[in-house]
Amino acid sequence: MAEFILEARGITKVFPGVCALNNVDLRVRQGEIHAVVGENGAGKSTLMLILGGIYRPDAGQIFVDGQKVQFDSAHGANSKGIGVVYQELSLAQNLTVAENIFANRQPVRALNMIDRKLLNRQAAQMLALANADAIKPDMPVSDLSAANQQIVEILKAMSFNPKVLILDEPTSSLTGTEVKQLFKNIRRLKEQGVAIIYISHHLQELFEIADTVTILRDGLGIFTGPLGETDEEFIITKMVGRKIENIYGRRDINDKIGAKLFEAKDLCRKGVFRNVSFHINSGEIVGFAGLVGAGRSETMKCIFGLTKNYTGNIYINGEKVRIKTPKDAMRHGIALIPEDRKREGIYRIKSVRFNSTIEILGKFIRGIFVNHAKEEEITQQYIDMMSTKTPSQAQLLGNLSGGNQQKVMIGRWLAAEPKILILDEPTRGVDVGAKSEIYAIMNRLVKEGMAIIMISSELPEIINMSDKVYVMRDGHISGCLDHTEAVQERIMALAAR
Repeated sequence: MAEFILEARGITKVFPGVCALNNVDLRVRQGEIHAVVGENGAGKSTLMLILGGIYRPDAGQIFVDGQKVQFDSAHGANSKGIGVVYQELSLAQNLTVAENIFANRQPVRALNMIDRKLLNRQAAQMLALANADAIKPDMPVSDLSAANQQIVEILKAMSFNPKVLILDEPTSSLTGTEVKQLFKNIRRLKEQGVAIIYISHHLQELFEIADTVTILRDGLGIFTGPLGETDEEFIITKMVGRKIENIYGRRDINDKIGAKLFEAKDLCRKGVFRNVSFHINSGEIVGFAGLVGAGRSETMKCIFGLTKNYTGNIYINGEKVRIKTPKDAMRHGIALIPEDRKREGIYRIKSVRFNSTIEILGKFIRGIFVNHAKEEEITQQYIDMMSTKTPSQAQLLGNLSGGNQQKVMIGRWLAAEPKILILDEPTRGVDVGAKSEIYAIMNRLVKEGMAIIMISSELPEIINMSDKVYVMRDGHISGCLDHTEAVQERIMALAAR
């Protein structure tokens, strides 16, 4: 048996205007959990797309079990024992859980008809591995939360019985309990000899689960070694090329919070949320914590005019307003950056420039005349503000890393100059350096008088960034904590009791 179950030697990949990978090596042993980390745009996802058969490298070689291989497709990679769960989920929304797990491999009976009883039974066995009792084999995937869709995607990859399982940001949509179950499953696979390549921006996860770490920066392999011989500071410094002392950068204690800017009273939508009341002042960051399914995102979609048939009242600057559509919300100075970037937030096949300016066409279009210079000026302003890595404004957004897509989306809504900015999981899939940049922008915006509502599943983010924290449970607000009271134990007690 070869020393390495998977070996990538000298992998190079060049896209128009950017070298995504430059002579990168990756060697993974059987039964090893190998973490791969780096800033957004460092080349992590590109490397995984090559190992998964989606991209072909411009140079370099891949070996599985000591044998040189060349993949022409994802099916080719699967056939050699490599399974991948990508950061952007690829489930078919109109199919059931079982149909997604065993896509193109459904059991058949007479006349080549799908044996649905056997299919659902096989899917139930896979779901049992993850203790996913809330997910049923015959449920449409479109009915599942983002967290449960993530679980289905992971089980789909595991159903191939891979030698190497690549997990790209697998916990980005999972609760703490679901993460523990995922780690339990990963350790079980490790005991069975499966090698795991694990990509995550949550560095604390790596020290809990991984054996080895490879660090990429700007398409180069910077370091590979035992994780136990490193610490978080070492990894961050290697990733970003500099030290980051305090990623949250709390605002000056003397910064004043202004008057009440926004208030919601008794917002209700049958079966989704009920009696939700809260307020936010100008110059304030209000955090919303809670478990997946608590109703946080649904409440914010209601405030942004994406939800019909709700009751309750919304006030801005003390004046009662009725918001029926996103256009109404934007007219009142509200912007929403959604949780699901891929499905709700971006135009992947359009340019960075298009995505940056689509909400503010009136700033550079007059009748049939388009001021292209102004459009480019605005786009560049927010590329610079967000430190977005892109070879040009004309680059298709789908060609950027997930974190840089997130930066473009945030910049787009900042260009609309909102008074109230709703951020739903703003740093999901974003590296520690980019998080620091986003937090700094948030702190600057509230210092200038903006009000920010932030939903986050990361308790350190909620605790360190919020002036006060509302906790939701089962569709209602179970408590409100001042910044000085917001500690993990109290938040979790309100979220889960």
